[in-house]
Amino acid sequence: MEAVLFVGLQASGKTTFYRERFFDTHVRISLDMLRTRHREQVLLEACLEAKQPFVVDNTNPTAEERAKYIRAAREAGFHVVGYYFQSSIEECKKRNETRPEGKKVPLRGVLGTYGKLQIPRVDEGFDALHYVKIDENLKFVIEDWSNEV
Repeated sequence: MEAVLFVGLQASGKTTFYRERFFDTHVRISLDMLRTRHREQVLLEACLEAKQPFVVDNTNPTAEERAKYIRAAREAGFHVVGYYFQSSIEECKKRNETRPEGKKVPLRGVLGTYGKLQIPRVDEGFDALHYVKIDENLKFVIEDWSNEV
């Protein structure tokens, strides 16, 4: 049983990464899709009870925001893995501009997330952490975690 948390700015590639890597194996829990915290909580609880692997595809910028998912997953016996999407604010702004009109995030939203983004730490309760980057060929590169960015 695996619980995956994504951490990163809007337009850093999180949902595309989910589709490429986890679509066939993990339920996607996303506020963009579910629209309310209540719906998110219902789906999270269902995954935990059913022992269903899941991915929390939100920005999860602070340790406090990540803690509720980590605590619940660990209490249910899940292995908790984090993926930190390393992208500059400029890269995210460029990718955001290429999104269709209804999918663009207002710039103030991206900047707000950037302002509170805390790099995840293993001692938050992760069993494993990884860096995710997008290379010059627009492919995802996953690297093992180190304590340096």
